[in-house]
Amino acid sequence: MFEHIGEIIVLFWRTIQALPLCWRQRRKIFDQLFEIGNVSLLMVCILSLFIAGVTALQTGPVLVEHGLGVFVGGSIGLAMCKEFAPVFMAILIAGRVGSAMAAEIGSMRVYSEIDALRTMNIDPVNYLVLPRMVAIALALPALVMFSIPVGWFGGALVSAMNQRIGINFSSFFESLRDEVEAGDIYNGIFKAFIFALAIGLVSCHQGLNTRGGPRGIGRSVTKAVVNSIVLILILDYFLTRALLYIQK
Repeated sequence: MFEHIGEIIVLFWRTIQALPLCWRQRRKIFDQLFEIGNVSLLMVCILSLFIAGVTALQTGPVLVEHGLGVFVGGSIGLAMCKEFAPVFMAILIAGRVGSAMAAEIGSMRVYSEIDALRTMNIDPVNYLVLPRMVAIALALPALVMFSIPVGWFGGALVSAMNQRIGINFSSFFESLRDEVEAGDIYNGIFKAFIFALAIGLVSCHQGLNTRGGPRGIGRSVTKAVVNSIVLILILDYFLTRALLYIQK
């Protein structure tokens, strides 16, 4: 485990050193951005809409029964900004994009294409890892920024339609405006950025270390997704503690 952690840290440092080459790799970065962002947009909308809707169904009636209906919009708004949008979108991207990264790089490793790149004096980190890391670090925060208002709309829609809640759109968004601040949105975007780096590093590292043919590719994809999700949840706890301490 510690060996893998060390290799990931080294990979991260080598990627940072390669950042000046971003303009040269701009075409690859754009292609990865399109693959991560545009293609995932519909799933992000659906996921955000139903996450906020379920949250409203679960928390709305309880708050209304205790005379706290005015806080329904604020509670759902804060939950979407700080936790649900960054965490669930990161898990979605880990499953959809992280697996693809591990599979693509892993297949190149198994079929000696990475060795061919080294033979041509092309650094695999610069050519393969850098575009994917930059693209996911830009795309995931952007998807979270899109996810948050969609989730707000979903929460407001369920709150207005459910008879046990019975809160109209104006009351919902008034409560949301009173409780949610710009710093709460930045909180979620910052978390998404850190999660994106974690997903990209873990997935690319697993791809570069793939061994054993097609079966090895499958193992690398599984490890990339599972390790990314576990790391997202661990990082979420420590980032939440740190951000709460800073906000004090």
